[in-house]
This record gives sequence, C-alpha cells and structure tokens, in this order.
Amino acid sequence: MDYRIFDHTADLGVEVSAATVEELYAAAAFALFDLLTDLSSVRAGIAREIVVTGEDRADLMVNFLREVLYMWNGGRFLVKTCLVREATPQRLKVVLHGEPFDPTRHRIKQEIKAVTYHQAGVCETQGGWAARMVFDV
Repeated sequence: MDYRIFDHTADLGVEVSAATVEELYAAAAFALFDLLTDLSSVRAGIAREIVVTGEDRADLMVNFLREVLYMWNGGRFLVKTCLVREATPQRLKVVLHGEPFDPTRHRIKQEIKAVTYHQAGVCETQGGWAARMVFDV
C-alpha cells in the first residue's frame, strides 16, 4: 500500500494512491492503522462488514475512515486488512479483518483522534486514484 505524510500544522496529513478506487479506500484504511500501530503484530482473524454512505467521494472517504477509526476508538479493534466489496461515488461496502487490542502484543505508535474534512479530497488521476486527508492527532 502506498501512502505519504505531508506537513500540516498540529495534525497529520496523509496522501494515498492506488490503481483502482477500491484499492484507494483499502490503502486509506491501511495508512490509518499503519500510523496507529505496528501492523505486523495484528492478526486478521475476525471479519467485520461495514456499509458507509456519503454525498460524494471525498465525503465518503471521510465517513469511511471515521467509521474505521471508531472501530479502534470505540471498540479497541485493530484493522489489519480491508476488502472493498462495492464502491460507488456515494456508497462503500467493506469487509475489515483484524482483532481486538491486546496490550501484551500490540504497541500503539500514536493516537489518532479524528478524521477531518480539512483538505479532504478524492480524485481520479492518469495512473489511477488519489486521496488526501488530515487526521487530528
């Protein structure tokens, strides 16, 4: 998965890119959890399906990442992999694989409090798709 951190005052800016829009959403979830924890220690033993809607692709990306982040903040569930089953401009159906947080095996690298709309965007590029988002840390 390909992502890049960009400078943003007091927050964490992230850009992701992928060949397809489905891979873009998976790459965004990967970036979020890769920044949060050491994914090599997370097992993909439990599957959770979510459906998310949005008014456009940028709104959908923010809503999706907020829902994924809530799995951690609200349920202490770490996501290892993301499989997008359906992706339209206003709806995502996703299966996330991971496991509950185990303090004896998992190390939290940094806390991510929220996904913001600031500078959020999703666009099609010549080589595929790109997204930009800012995490409140």
